[in-house]
Amino acid sequence: MTAPEEERRVQEAVRRHARTRTFTEAEDVISFVLSDPGVQEARGRVEASETELGMELCARLQPFQDRYDQAVAEGDAAPLIGACAGKHGRWGRICVLSDGHETSEEEPHWGRNSEGRPIAWVGSAPDDW
Repeated sequence: MTAPEEERRVQEAVRRHARTRTFTEAEDVISFVLSDPGVQEARGRVEASETELGMELCARLQPFQDRYDQAVAEGDAAPLIGACAGKHGRWGRICVLSDGHETSEEEPHWGRNSEGRPIAWVGSAPDDW
């Protein structure tokens, strides 16, 4: 291995180490903040409100869930392509309303959580968070 190749290999190793250490430190800080009793209490209140609103909207918005479930069962991509991009996969949520619903109807996102209960939430987050 030539000297420039060796130097490049060492620089890449240092970058990987720095990136890994930064992510580890960030995860530690996030875990510390999320473990705070006040934060846990607030999270519980938000989850309860989202569940309550999800139940309130269920009768009106269930057809969107039915359409989504049928499209998944049949492998029909067309309805899925037109679904809201407000997916929160990391939190077990997928909005089943039509794309653009937040601006046209001023509706929150609506779907079911990972336990299968109706849930409504406000905001958007990338899938890769």
